Amino acid sequence: MNRSINVIFVMIALSALVVSSACSRDKSKPGREFMADTDMYRNPKVKTYEASNLFSDGTSARLPEEGTVPRGYTTYNKPNTNEAYFASLEKKGYPDIAPKKNEANLKEGERLYIRFCNNCHGVKGDGNGNLVEQGKFAGVPTYDSQRLPDITPQSIFHVITHGKGVMGSHAAQIQSADRWRIVQYVLSLRAELDGVEVEDDQVEDEAVSEDDSEETEG
Repeated sequence: MNRSINVIFVMIALSALVVSSACSRDKSKPGREFMADTDMYRNPKVKTYEASNLFSDGTSARLPEEGTVPRGYTTYNKPNTNEAYFASLEKKGYPDIAPKKNEANLKEGERLYIRFCNNCHGVKGDGNGNLVEQGKFAGVPTYDSQRLPDITPQSIFHVITHGKGVMGSHAAQIQSADRWRIVQYVLSLRAELDGVEVEDDQVEDEAVSEDDSEETEG
């Protein structure tokens, strides 16, 4: 009986020794692996920004091909000039690449407006945001048609992209599609200020092609 207990104890001790030998204090390195063909499930790889002799510059991180953009990214090639801004006032509708107006897009436009625009332009779009009330900025216009009679969806988009006056560009903070959602929400605020119904989306005939609007999808 005692011999059997000793054998069992020895087997347990050996098992513990085998298991402990497979462990490693260095978390970046595996311990002993008791399985053949481990590369089948543990593929060789390099860490982010790790040096590598696979390439002539000695780095493992590679630059994207010239001219590539992230998936879903769009470029806006209208220059930041007065001429481009006045040209945007002539385009009365949306380009066909703008998201269609629906409840979900308006809701997202509202969320983005509160995040990026509310502090200056106000919850109602009347130019009485928190920073204006605190005296940080002055002259922020209301969105109503009496104060801004000529603005269009594309002129609003242009201003969000490039900025105007003391307002800076928001192109780096807000993706193109989200800028159009903010435009839709701004125009809904404008309609409320004017006490009129929100106009249906209109695709500008002169801006339906990407070549004409000079905005292209990546």
